[in-house]
Amino acid sequence: MLTEERRTRIIEIVNQKKAVSVNELVDLLDTSAATIRRDINELNRARKIVKVFGGATAITSHDVNTKEDAVKMKAQKNIAEKDNISRYAAGLIQDNDFVYIDAGTTTLAMIDYIDNHDAKYITNGVVHAKRLMDKGFDTIMIGGRLKRATEAVVGPDCIEFIRKYHFTKAFMGTNGISIQAGFTTPDVDEAMIKTAAIRHAYMSYILADHSKFDEINSVTFADIKDCTIITDELTSKEYLSHTTVMVCE
Repeated sequence: MLTEERRTRIIEIVNQKKAVSVNELVDLLDTSAATIRRDINELNRARKIVKVFGGATAITSHDVNTKEDAVKMKAQKNIAEKDNISRYAAGLIQDNDFVYIDAGTTTLAMIDYIDNHDAKYITNGVVHAKRLMDKGFDTIMIGGRLKRATEAVVGPDCIEFIRKYHFTKAFMGTNGISIQAGFTTPDVDEAMIKTAAIRHAYMSYILADHSKFDEINSVTFADIKDCTIITDELTSKEYLSHTTVMVCE
């Protein structure tokens, strides 16, 4: 297949699927990953598609979010929904669990409902660690660089720290959920932390209200099949064909 023909086909596939990974394009076009990545780079420069971490999205589908709201702003959104989700999630913690709690407003709200003192907790959220400690829980705070906007610890030191541990459960936040793009966030550093935590957890849960569905941010940190979603409302039954979804009543 000639270069121009292949790139035209990539545009068609991306526009049809809205979002596609490099591996999907490799299978569909029977070519190498290196070639696909070069094509995506060129098509992104030509403003034909949008390059994202691990693949591409369609320009016409909807804007890919590249910015993240500050913690105080996010805390004011969908408060009741987050409250229900966090209460449900806290109830999943059992005795002797080693629990990773991701930085984020919904995971922070979850701590108010945790009452299991026989579990151990580890987090990259500064406020999360203090709240866990104030409640008398056995708490580990991850070290690294502090990101002011989300009050989360990030960076390579943080990733190396996580790699030493194996969690029974990980409770994660996300900025977007898409069948094609998976779980996404606008920040590369935070995406790397989330990926590391999920890879080192026996069970991973995504805490997300209904507004996060069908949203795509610039960086994918996990495939849709990698985590169980805990939400207040399922916007599309199609998600049930790709992962487990727990809906809070």
